[in-house]
Amino acid sequence: MIEQVKHYLLELQADICAQLEVVDGRASFIKDKWEKPNGKGDGLTRVLTNGAVFEQAGVNYSIVHGDDMPASATALRPELAGCNFTALGVSLVIHPLNPYAPTSHANVRFFIAEKDGAEPIWWFGGGFDLTPYYGFDEDCIAWHQSAKNACIPFGKGTHTKYKKWCDDYFYMKHRDEQRGIGGLFFDDLNTGSFEDCFAFMQSVGNSYITAYRPIIEKRKDTPYTDHQRQFQLYRRGRYVEFNLVYDRGTLFGLQTGGRTESILMSLPPLVRWEYQYEPETGSPEAKLYDYYLKPQEWVNAD
Repeated sequence: MIEQVKHYLLELQADICAQLEVVDGRASFIKDKWEKPNGKGDGLTRVLTNGAVFEQAGVNYSIVHGDDMPASATALRPELAGCNFTALGVSLVIHPLNPYAPTSHANVRFFIAEKDGAEPIWWFGGGFDLTPYYGFDEDCIAWHQSAKNACIPFGKGTHTKYKKWCDDYFYMKHRDEQRGIGGLFFDDLNTGSFEDCFAFMQSVGNSYITAYRPIIEKRKDTPYTDHQRQFQLYRRGRYVEFNLVYDRGTLFGLQTGGRTESILMSLPPLVRWEYQYEPETGSPEAKLYDYYLKPQEWVNAD
């Protein structure tokens, strides 16, 4: 199982990086291979910075082994406490320079846990979501249509279930606010055969770049002002807040003694906070809050 998933993940990482380099046209991803002490895991972190299109883009592959599942992984499954485990995945966050180009995130992962020689327990998780600063209906529709297309081969109701899970997961309770416009999120997937679950994870992973690339190519050269740039930097603060307060992947990495530089590559290179910021009524910035950051059905339900 692990070797099959590892082979796919490394190919996925390479393909996404190659496509993003074509879009950027100037910068390339550096490759940073690393190993954890005592054979506890390794990874390949690939980061692009100061590109023509991408201010920072990180695409990380890692595999980690441990003797005790951390709290972030057992919160919803307490029966896994004390299990030894292997976890591997690809996680990425793309921060474009242009405020009209949305930030995007994707993650696909596989866990396998075992305790006292019992039958191993395995499951998949992942998804992708979009965080615009200035919204466009056509981008939202295209993004969610790609998410739905990834789910169609896997049965009626699949998209509806994981679309809602994404809306619920990427909600910042302390702000009463969505992080973005959503997409897909799934976890603890082990219903049916390994092959079927693996096929779904691959469908989600492969759909990310086909969903994101047309949007970024459409928005990357849009003229913008310093006012719009400052709003982008302010909204990036929400990304930082979510990743450090709520994100299960970030917490899992830190709790398992993961490689901090790779874990925190998801954070934007520049960000700002402003005390009690309020967008001007009727402005495009206000529309982001009042319209785009409200969960809605951008495509027809299953």
